[in-house]
Amino acid sequence: MGMIGGGRNAFIGAVHRIAANMDGLIELVCGAFSSSPENARQSGQDLFLPPSRVYLSYEEMFEKESRLPDTERMDFVVIVTPNHAHFAPAMMALEKGFHVVLEKPMTFSLKEAIELDKKVKETGMLLCLTHTYSGYPMVKQARQMVKDGAFGKIRKIYVEYPQGWLSKLSEKDGSKQAEWRTDPKRSGKAGSMGDIGTHAAHLAEYISGLQIKQLCADLSIFVEGRALDDDGNVLLRFDNGATGVLTASQVAAGEENALKIRIYGEKGGIEWAQMEPNTLLVKWLDQPTQIYRAGQPYLSAAAKHNTRTPGGHPEGYLEAFGNLYRNFALTLSAKIDGRTPTPEELDFPRVDEGVRGMAFIENVIRSNESLEKWTFFEIEGLGNC
Repeated sequence: MGMIGGGRNAFIGAVHRIAANMDGLIELVCGAFSSSPENARQSGQDLFLPPSRVYLSYEEMFEKESRLPDTERMDFVVIVTPNHAHFAPAMMALEKGFHVVLEKPMTFSLKEAIELDKKVKETGMLLCLTHTYSGYPMVKQARQMVKDGAFGKIRKIYVEYPQGWLSKLSEKDGSKQAEWRTDPKRSGKAGSMGDIGTHAAHLAEYISGLQIKQLCADLSIFVEGRALDDDGNVLLRFDNGATGVLTASQVAAGEENALKIRIYGEKGGIEWAQMEPNTLLVKWLDQPTQIYRAGQPYLSAAAKHNTRTPGGHPEGYLEAFGNLYRNFALTLSAKIDGRTPTPEELDFPRVDEGVRGMAFIENVIRSNESLEKWTFFEIEGLGNC
């Protein structure tokens, strides 16, 4: 793989490299790590790359890598830049014949997301969107149980993602992570709803197998001087008639990354929390609550495929991230070898989920600004979806 962004002092780039390296399937061979030439070169040295494979721009990287023999050049590129710098390099990568792994939200706008979706379909290349939380084995277990009909028709979904790290005006105190995430020119139309609300919406649709059809949003800016929302609540209606509530806040003082989801059907439901990821609570209408644990033989094939260690050995955020990379790498290897990938290998977020994520952001903003109670979930050019 090659990497765009993720140089010295960048948080998420290092996470991607650890995750990609976890199973020994992927080798970092090149990168354009920073817009600063000095940072780019130093980052390449840190990662033991030859100077000839450390580039000062993604344009230079794509041009030079595309000239190398197939056995030497990168197979795919990882893009870990701020939101406004996703679309152009992703489009160029696809045009140059490179597969893409992309941070979320997928693009800066829904219009860009739709164009990227068209390019993926036109080129036949793979795109993986790193919605990390879908990589946890117990999330896979919950999804499989819902899919198998264990709980009957789904009726209710609650998903919440409270954080507290933006409870102060950190973007004015030297925090680079806060600075770009609260800047409309780099982050896009939404703050907390774009950064973490999209994770919550994706998790709700991923586990339930349902799609949001209507929503009613109320967004707030609590920290004076901030340009984008730092808190929000959304009522949801799904395509099977189920209803839901989604909350995302980055001013829940004292909270870390307390993502939690509960889904209920006619017969029972599930409860999963990101900060206790190896546990899945399974609740029944007419039986005691069960505790499912990662690494156990009674789990589904999907959960087992995404588990690395025996029961009682905690797996967390990095392993979930690694599962996305492993499944993507196995699918890409199958594509290169002319083999049909297994359903477990194909299980990673795709470009269509990225389009829905951007549509979620734009529909939430539209609902918040509207005087009407409910807003149909629309994807530009496709109507209600």
